[in-house]
Amino acid sequence: METTLTESSHQGAPWSPVPQRSNFPELQLEDNFRCETLRGQDGGVDLKLTDITAKTEDAPNIVGFYSRFSSGDEVRSLQDRSLKLLCFFRRLEQCRMGCTCSAQKQINGGTFYKVKSNSEASNHIARSGNTYTDHEDVVFVAQHDFKATNDSDLPFRKGDRLKVLQENGEWWLAKSLVSGQEGFIPSNYVARADTLEVEKWFFKDLSRRETERLLMVPGNKPGAFLIRESETCKGSFSLSIRDTGDDEGDVVKHYKIRCLDKGGYYISPSNTFSTLQELVRYYSRTADGLCQRLYAPCKPRAPQQPWAHDEWEIPRETLKMVKKLGAGQFGEVWMGYYKNNQKVAIKTLKEGTMEPEAFLQEANLMKQLQHQRLVRLHAVVTKEPILIVTEFMVNGCLLDFLKTDEGKKLKLNKLIDMSAQVAEGMAYIEKKNYIHRDLRAANILVSDTLSCKVADFGLARIIESEYTAQEGAKFPIKWTAPEAINFGTFSIKSDVWSFGILLTEMVTYGRIPYPGMTNPDVIRCLDRFYRMPCPDSCPQELYDVMMMCWRQKPEDRPTFEFLQNLLNDFFIATEGQYEMQP
Repeated sequence: METTLTESSHQGAPWSPVPQRSNFPELQLEDNFRCETLRGQDGGVDLKLTDITAKTEDAPNIVGFYSRFSSGDEVRSLQDRSLKLLCFFRRLEQCRMGCTCSAQKQINGGTFYKVKSNSEASNHIARSGNTYTDHEDVVFVAQHDFKATNDSDLPFRKGDRLKVLQENGEWWLAKSLVSGQEGFIPSNYVARADTLEVEKWFFKDLSRRETERLLMVPGNKPGAFLIRESETCKGSFSLSIRDTGDDEGDVVKHYKIRCLDKGGYYISPSNTFSTLQELVRYYSRTADGLCQRLYAPCKPRAPQQPWAHDEWEIPRETLKMVKKLGAGQFGEVWMGYYKNNQKVAIKTLKEGTMEPEAFLQEANLMKQLQHQRLVRLHAVVTKEPILIVTEFMVNGCLLDFLKTDEGKKLKLNKLIDMSAQVAEGMAYIEKKNYIHRDLRAANILVSDTLSCKVADFGLARIIESEYTAQEGAKFPIKWTAPEAINFGTFSIKSDVWSFGILLTEMVTYGRIPYPGMTNPDVIRCLDRFYRMPCPDSCPQELYDVMMMCWRQKPEDRPTFEFLQNLLNDFFIATEGQYEMQP
């Protein structure tokens, strides 16, 4: 590929067409990139970023970012500028085939230049990004405060107005209309000013089931409400309200918001409104046939700050361990902070638990699995002792939470709902052709809103040799399928068996499976096709689900997708049903 510099000028002499390399060393950045220094005629220094994995016939491909800074600070800041340059490149996810952009972008004092290319991709600013340069009037409003973690981030306060320069993934390039500064912002912290997303009561891309979960979290009271887009009727909306219920607790009721042919909305034909805002104001004053007057918007989930995707293998010094949360056979779990800013969970692994190379290979696969029901893997420290950095979940592991006063108060419908969330996470793992190998309540984490996420997927395999061979190792026999115990055959179907055992943990509030039996007892009984009896207070219908998971032949066991749908519909009617219009 032929690459040439875009035309540009500096204050002072122009950049030399054939620059001489400076006396400063090349820097190897990760495995794919090299950064070199080039001296211009004016004595200034540029940084050239090269992708050494995308070679032409004889030479590596110049990615094409140049950062001009004065020669006086080049020694001190060379490596720092190089890393920032790589950060800038990776965050924009520029197309390696070559991009063109004649504009210069000022990011915290460093000017970056792109390379022109004759490739077919040259007309695109980024492979999957959207630019707003042709839409000057598009403004976004900050929905939360954001404190910068990196120099290239743009901090803002809730309510600040911003112009988005480029959308790409979880981090967008934006300009503050308050300070005039530019930098990167987390996309889930802002909403377009000219859309319903700025309304506290509007929740985009929310399913009916997720709506019910959200309205039922602690902090919401009867009269809490939200409006969402209808799943079944595109372009229509639904109003969901928390209402007082019977002995089983509060319930959520749904009302279809219908559209008028000439514009406008109504729930009851006797009352029509030109906007949803007018509809909300009216029913906030009077219930007028609804189950409750609209008391307050549903409390939103606290947004999770996206992890900078260029920060994967991180220095140990960037982590601060604050509070020990637990300890196991292979290490400890701590609550801590990354760069003294972002709260995280830090799992330490004892030296010798696994080979760093094998761990990194598996961790790279685990990193690709991203779903709202999986605990997100943020970063790793690969020098022993190995550290794993994940998102922090306030209520800790499900096993411990079930034994707390709050956990013991959970009613059956909530326990089944939490089980459905676990099945949803495992259905994603199933879809990705991955295996967990150690599914149990101890490896499920719980948020402050009682949202459940699957954790530690994949770790069992990379420590398997130590897991089984160490004297006294606590192999989770009571959760393991017979074919995995006897032949070491793990599959997603052996995970389904484990899920059936997890269901017994749920309905018994954390009781150890097969009570009164040792591991050898369990193995002998399973060889005789023994199955745990139905736990006390467990409905027969739920025990039937457990027995489906414990079918002897793996191929006869249900899929996690089936289990997710079955548990989601365990207590609720069909998705299409709404309350009668008032």
